[in-house]
Amino acid sequence: MKGFFLIMLIIVCAGAFAQVKLKYPETRMSNAKDIYFGTEVADPYRWLEDDNSDETKAWVEAQNKVMFDYLSQIPFRDKIKNRYEKLYNYPKYSAPFKAGNNYFFFKNDGLQNQSVLYIQNSLEAEPEVFLDPNKLSEDGTIALSTMAISKDGKYFAYGTASGGSDWNEFNVLRVDDKRKLDDHLTWIKFSGISWKDDGFYYTKYPTPKEGEELSSANQNSKIYYHKLGALQSDDELIFEDPANPMNGHYAQTTEDERFLVVHISKGTSNNALMVKDLNEPNSMFVKLIDNFDNNYSVIDNIGDKLLIQTDKDAGRWRLILIDPQNPAEENWQTLVPEQKEVLQSVSLVGGKMMLGYMKDASTHIYAYDLNAKELGEVKLPAIGTVGGFSGKKNDNIAFYTFTSFTYPSIIYKYDVGKGTSEVFRKTELDFDFDAYDTKQIFYKSKDGTDVPMFIVHKKGLELDGNNPTYLYAYGGFNISLTPSFSSSRLILLENGGVFAMANLRGGGEYGEDWHKAGMLLNKQNVFDDFISAAEYLIDKKYTSPNMLAVAGGSNGGLLIGAVINQRPELFKVAFPAVGVMDMLRYHKFTIGHAWAVEYGSSENENDFKNLYAYSPLHNIKEDLHYPAVMVTTADHDDRVVPAHSFKYISTLQQKYFGGNPALIRIETKAGHGAGKPTSKIIEEQADLWAFMFYNMNFTPKY
Repeated sequence: MKGFFLIMLIIVCAGAFAQVKLKYPETRMSNAKDIYFGTEVADPYRWLEDDNSDETKAWVEAQNKVMFDYLSQIPFRDKIKNRYEKLYNYPKYSAPFKAGNNYFFFKNDGLQNQSVLYIQNSLEAEPEVFLDPNKLSEDGTIALSTMAISKDGKYFAYGTASGGSDWNEFNVLRVDDKRKLDDHLTWIKFSGISWKDDGFYYTKYPTPKEGEELSSANQNSKIYYHKLGALQSDDELIFEDPANPMNGHYAQTTEDERFLVVHISKGTSNNALMVKDLNEPNSMFVKLIDNFDNNYSVIDNIGDKLLIQTDKDAGRWRLILIDPQNPAEENWQTLVPEQKEVLQSVSLVGGKMMLGYMKDASTHIYAYDLNAKELGEVKLPAIGTVGGFSGKKNDNIAFYTFTSFTYPSIIYKYDVGKGTSEVFRKTELDFDFDAYDTKQIFYKSKDGTDVPMFIVHKKGLELDGNNPTYLYAYGGFNISLTPSFSSSRLILLENGGVFAMANLRGGGEYGEDWHKAGMLLNKQNVFDDFISAAEYLIDKKYTSPNMLAVAGGSNGGLLIGAVINQRPELFKVAFPAVGVMDMLRYHKFTIGHAWAVEYGSSENENDFKNLYAYSPLHNIKEDLHYPAVMVTTADHDDRVVPAHSFKYISTLQQKYFGGNPALIRIETKAGHGAGKPTSKIIEEQADLWAFMFYNMNFTPKY
């Protein structure tokens, strides 16, 4: 390709930032188009869907050059990076978990690219390194993705993901001497490791064609059993469904390894269940749930019955027992009925059930006995989020984590018998968290619905409309946004900024009704909720349109792309990250077909009309004054393929002629987000804050 243009001069004068209009790389336009139910839709940048072509690679290089040339001329970019590196550089621990006679936990000394797994034979013993993922690659881009330890504690099976891809490779270590066995499994995706005796169940997909590993549709998943010492080619096929190639399959064994449960899904919502009693030789699978009308999650077994969390006839979830010998619905036993709050998590520890409920997007934990008698609430230090209890059914000690916007992770040790908690490990960070306030407000959306939002800022902040503000949301897939800690946000807060997080419809904060109110033909509610959140922050003088940045990732990237098409005048800066931007073709790549239950599909006429009306790619207009846009994606993102972002930014650069930049930052050897090394996190977050402050004409204090 020829004609790539470099960024023009950026002039810094008297504390104000004046920018000359950018010139972007020339992006070839093709004649590709589709006809949907009589509507012709041009797709001139379809060639960018081929991420392996030399032309696409040259385009990526050219776009990154413009992006990084732009960033390099921001005078305080390096100062932000240095400050964030200091904020990020503190020890980070996971809660311990017990397996066999040993305890395991993760620790990151501060700036290690990947957290290291440690082992100790008691909580008082000196920990030693068990597995260091940093040694798996020189640049830290190979990450530990999943793991499971055999029931007897002798073997440790683990998955690794390279460059951020969802594809996994499985290996096995012997726990006593950390010796790596010859077992090596490949082309695994969306799989756990479910032990049974001297082997485990897992999910495998067919080997993709060369060059299509990161883009081809994921079909025909199969469940296998791998026996230690065997070749993968000799693994036993346990379950497949060639008549329904798009279905996903996930294997789970109960803690006692008696039952094998297979979860079958057509998408990201609702599933069927099959179960097999592994204690009975030659037993067959029993269909527990043979439809896809609701969600069912098997917690474990209590004796001969399975404990299941479901939203069947309970939009905020309930707990039921199903006997595999008598699985008909009339034989189900409701153990804990639906409550006012949303049942979010269930753990069986020390002969008790620890139930996590969500009230207005924050966690409350209650202990129950196995007969569903409530034993009391676990007291938490503030409004926040609890990480799941790690413990086994016969353990009397469990661990859990607590975090909030201004609470770095605290690990608690919980005595199940006494029902008491004590701090096991507290994160120490050189930052004055007492100087900041967190509050939750409720605002009215366009249709009058009350929507909650968390707002965090310095105490005594003057509400004069001049505060740099960062509004984040997601709004989809029944995913709930609850309070969590981020050292990156401290950059904003210590500069007098405001962080806001809105709990939009489409999430799970108020159960399945809240989810359904923001999916399929109701998706516009999500955008209305977000726009109303921005209007609230402006009306209450937290900020103004010239000082408001908006951000979201994945489904949240779609959200940002949609709202800046619909109300661009409300925002100064926009960060659509790894977004689903082409709503007409998303289902054609990797696991995209599974999202049709959430979005609908362009292959259906009513869905097409709805999708076409808000699709970020297809609603970019020439006459709109867009905010400064920094799209982020990665070359190994095989969940939301980077073509979404490539086509979106190409269209925006072609159609938008205003003064704000429209740029894309394409990370290499990275994916949808999981497993990203610390070095890349620090660089990306520093670039984000630098871009935001610069385009707000705001100079941080560094």
